[in-house]
Amino acid sequence: MREQQIVFKNGNEMAALAATHMDFHVMGYFPITPSTGIPEELSAYKADGLHEIVLIPADGEHGAAGICYGAATAGGRVVNATSANGLLYALEQLPVQSGTRVPMILNVVARTVSGPLDIKGDHSDIMFTLNTGWLIFMAKDPQRVYDFNIIATKAAENAEVMLPAIVTSDGFFTSHQKRRNYIFENKSHVKEFIGEYNPKYTTIDPENPVTFGPYMNEPDLINNKVQLSHAMDKAYEVIPKVMEEYGRLTGRYYNVLETYRMEDAEACLFLLNSSFDTATEAVDILRQKGKKVGIVSSNVIRPWPYKEIQKVFKNVKALCVADRQESYGAQAGNMSIEIRATLKDDPENKTLVFSRIYGLGGKEFYVDDAILLLEEAIAVADNNKIGKAFDYIGAYEGNKHYEPKKYVNNVISDYFENGLTVEKDDKQQLIVKGVQTRELTTVPKRIAPGHQACPGCGIFPNLNLFTKGLKGYVVFLFHTGCGMVVTTGYPYTAFRSTYIHNLFQNGAATLSGVVEMFHERKRRGEIPKEVDITFVMVSGDGGMDIGMGPAIGTALRNHNMIIFEYDNGGYMNTGYQLSYTTPHLAESKTSIVGPEFPGKSTFQKHGGRSTFHKDTPMIMAGTNIPYIATVAESHPVDYVKKAAKAQYVAKNEGLAYVKAISACPLNWKSPPEEQRSVINTAVESCYFPLFEIYNGITTITYDPERAKKKMPISKYFSRMGVTKHLLEEENREDLDRIQNEVDRRWERLKARNENPLL
Repeated sequence: MREQQIVFKNGNEMAALAATHMDFHVMGYFPITPSTGIPEELSAYKADGLHEIVLIPADGEHGAAGICYGAATAGGRVVNATSANGLLYALEQLPVQSGTRVPMILNVVARTVSGPLDIKGDHSDIMFTLNTGWLIFMAKDPQRVYDFNIIATKAAENAEVMLPAIVTSDGFFTSHQKRRNYIFENKSHVKEFIGEYNPKYTTIDPENPVTFGPYMNEPDLINNKVQLSHAMDKAYEVIPKVMEEYGRLTGRYYNVLETYRMEDAEACLFLLNSSFDTATEAVDILRQKGKKVGIVSSNVIRPWPYKEIQKVFKNVKALCVADRQESYGAQAGNMSIEIRATLKDDPENKTLVFSRIYGLGGKEFYVDDAILLLEEAIAVADNNKIGKAFDYIGAYEGNKHYEPKKYVNNVISDYFENGLTVEKDDKQQLIVKGVQTRELTTVPKRIAPGHQACPGCGIFPNLNLFTKGLKGYVVFLFHTGCGMVVTTGYPYTAFRSTYIHNLFQNGAATLSGVVEMFHERKRRGEIPKEVDITFVMVSGDGGMDIGMGPAIGTALRNHNMIIFEYDNGGYMNTGYQLSYTTPHLAESKTSIVGPEFPGKSTFQKHGGRSTFHKDTPMIMAGTNIPYIATVAESHPVDYVKKAAKAQYVAKNEGLAYVKAISACPLNWKSPPEEQRSVINTAVESCYFPLFEIYNGITTITYDPERAKKKMPISKYFSRMGVTKHLLEEENREDLDRIQNEVDRRWERLKARNENPLL
């Protein structure tokens, strides 16, 4: 046995430790709750110089999967982490990787799949991976997260296996709950255990050029899949041997199945992961009453342990399979389906199997719940008859007499009248008339009070100010983000109009579908012609990173709608990880500032320099949509005018894009009461200049130089805790480079303002 030490850590921390101990080469990642703690931990370790893993922030989970696949084909060890819809967004890439036999490790911190949105743990995500050709380990506690990452790596890299592997832990239960764990005292012992990785083929060997992923003819593909199947069969043999070897090294011996008091059990319960420990308490209670009950779980579900399943249930009379997900329409969860099929292949097995769905959306699973399920199994065993083959536990009947209340009436007519008119001048530029700031304060807010945002959150001042410039009825679509999460907690809503939610990556496309259906139904006479609606997609918290592709597609199609982005400079809804809009070299939870790492960087050091914050308005300008604008709550009249112009364009000409700088005091590390002032320094320093582009003509709407208020970028950075380190003398060169880039962008903007051809 090798020397070990005790640490008190959660599952995400243990996954990160395993990666550092195995000295992985690359991690491509994208933050999603609750797996985000893994790249956050690795960022912190990197800042302290504790590992050399190259951390690559992707534009979304699909991009992260591509980064990992590419890195893995180049012959290194690769790790990733994701959850829920992030896993589904990446799903397309999983069969590509297994089909070309490229190992890597993916930590899936299991979470319920939207919609509706829920961020808590269940197994509805991991079951989508059963047919992807990946090895799948189930880690019921943080110790197993660490151990199974190491075991899975060795098994995956076996020369006769060569398949990628998933290690699954339960979101918030395992990922966030700290426990006492053992780790290797010397990581060289981990590397000694897993051995050197020398793949037969790589994409970066000039002496041996190869083709990864060729087009397969019909007769050939089936042979590829046969080989993958044989590799999975080999993994079935290899994994127990690796577990045995690991046990000799650590004293922690694992089997493919995890069992408790199954030696003479007649009635038992099968469930996965963190619920196992809860169920063991129920077994002890019932055993004291003389009941022959037991618990079974599986540490591996791919390859499926069919021989072990048949053996462990050989003499069991009744089995309740509890699934934390349902395969809808099958009257069962996936484990129920697989176990039933496995036992039917054993003609001597007489076990009566029934299915129960539990714990969806992170609903707690208590000892009493386990007792209830085991007592059902006892009754089935005693009566030799199943009462109800399939059911949910923990669901409750709603109020049959409930009728939703209507809080806002007549919103289509004059309820949101603001007195503004938009016209074109003799140069065919838009002008707004009727701006009376005092009167605008009386226009009702479209978002009611009562949201749960942090103190000083800039989202709602921005939204309320923006919608002051909009007349009539508005349909909102929100990307996932803080603005969405804090306003629509079921069964309530803060919106005084129609609201739609879709995920980060597809909001613009979704709303464009709504827009086109609206106009088509009007054309067909299914909706009265006088009905007038403005459609607004609201994005933020990094939504225009992962959602950039569909937004550009929507722009190129030029739908009649508005994209409104509140830019708070990070993925705030997941706890502030770096976004491509995060200030260059700013500190975030995935760009920890430390002795070995300078802060937010989206370019690794290979002789080049990291990129500056993304200039989204100019990206959108490249699509040639009719209207682009930037706004800041420090300049409210300018703000309202641009909102009115955006609505005019959306109704008459096509797509309008408006970007606001939005405060996040919690993550910017600045006082809530100072946010409007902080935002003003962003404008005055030209970090966030105010301008608009209408039909290709650029106009600066506020010039801090002419106002004699222009200030250096250091004034803005000094107001936020996440950028204050850049003011230190040792970072002077970096600060100067940022200042030069801000000045360059400002000079380009002035040139466009002065020359209509630019």
